[in-house]
Amino acid sequence: MRKSYQELHAAFKKVLLKYQFTTEKSKSIATIFTNNSRDGVYSHGLNRFPVFIDYLKKGLIDKDAEPTLVNSFGVIEQWDGNLGPGVLNAQFAMDRAITLAKEKGMACIALKNTNHWMRGGTYGWQAAEADCIGINFTNTIAIMPPWGAEEPALGNNPLVIAVPKKEGHIVLDMAMSQFSYGKLQENELKGKELPYYGGYDDEGKISKDPKAIRETQRILPAGMWKGSGLSLMLDILASILSGGNTTAAVSKSKKETAVSQIFICFDANKLEGKDSIVEEILEFTKSVKPIEGSNIRYPGEETLRIRNENMEKGIPVDEKMWNDLMNL
Repeated sequence: MRKSYQELHAAFKKVLLKYQFTTEKSKSIATIFTNNSRDGVYSHGLNRFPVFIDYLKKGLIDKDAEPTLVNSFGVIEQWDGNLGPGVLNAQFAMDRAITLAKEKGMACIALKNTNHWMRGGTYGWQAAEADCIGINFTNTIAIMPPWGAEEPALGNNPLVIAVPKKEGHIVLDMAMSQFSYGKLQENELKGKELPYYGGYDDEGKISKDPKAIRETQRILPAGMWKGSGLSLMLDILASILSGGNTTAAVSKSKKETAVSQIFICFDANKLEGKDSIVEEILEFTKSVKPIEGSNIRYPGEETLRIRNENMEKGIPVDEKMWNDLMNL
């Protein structure tokens, strides 16, 4: 099924208004979820929206909460998200990082007690659109085993790095697991195997079966021990800088809430020669011969292609998830 951007946005907004969000917040949240699906990140667009509403109904999200400033020193500010909607808190934090970076050249906004931000890349694109270099990351509930273990003790702790580019921004958005749980769900709904091994099944065998991996929670770290180590370091940084919860603390409730997030910005306009540097790197990267049947792409390039296609043809929606949305 395909739905127009306007139709999907209106459906999200209708549900949000039903649950007593203000018109302004309903519009902002609906826009973020719709943009995620528009850009091909269906796992954190339509497919994740029912979970967002479920957390709201359970009182894990305070729809009326606003971030409050806790501490400020130099180019660093610490904020409390007060368990408000994670997408709005993240949007606010990146906007604040952009504003401060425009004043001082760079900024770091550290956010504690917030909720799931859905697609972390949303806030990388936000920074790039403001002509800023953005770096943001979050910790999560423990859903990935450390390298050499069978049980989860790490978050998949997504990392986003965005660089503005006139012909299409460069935006890396990656979980520390080889595949995010959202991507596992997306492939499971389509009845598809993963293109590469993503974790282990209940017999301890390495697997491409998304359902089996989701059930064992033995997801494979990206780069094996390297992804495991990077996940640990991102948790340490997010928790220290924000003064918020660690993955260990978040995991005690068995629900992914009250997480810690970091939003770093650099004003790219203050950096001379950035455009020529970017072009040199991309030109060199793409100058080599690709494997037959493959394309060499920079991070974010495929997103732009999918975005344009989905705006022209309509946004693909899973029929079951669309029906779930209609019944919320």
